Amino acid sequence: VQLQASGGGLVPAGGSLRLSCVVSGRSVSFYSMAWFRQAPGKEREFVGHLDKSGSSTYSVDSVKGRFTISRDNDKNTVYLQMNNLGPEDTAVYYCSATSIARPTVLQFERFGRWGQGTLVTVSS
Repeated sequence: VQLQASGGGLVPAGGSLRLSCVVSGRSVSFYSMAWFRQAPGKEREFVGHLDKSGSSTYSVDSVKGRFTISRDNDKNTVYLQMNNLGPEDTAVYYCSATSIARPTVLQFERFGRWGQGTLVTVSS
């Protein structure tokens, strides 16, 4: 499987962006998908995931209520909708895929396939 993330850019605080992760090689519905991010000088951080069924999501507290993960099976794409962005959201965002049905964050880290990342910069 190959993952291609896109949609990053420069946005003012309070703005919105939608990131895309196109999955090629197999149907996106075969995978549990996750978004991670890595801010400058910081460790990579889990943002949220969508399991194989596409019916459950999970987000860390810092993005709850602002970020939403969704999937379009016809386009073989997973999205990360980000609203009310702040400078603390500045990071490279990565998507990850694993065939594990209900993966933990550690399983994404260890067994996931990764895209190349897309940079999101939020100006204050």
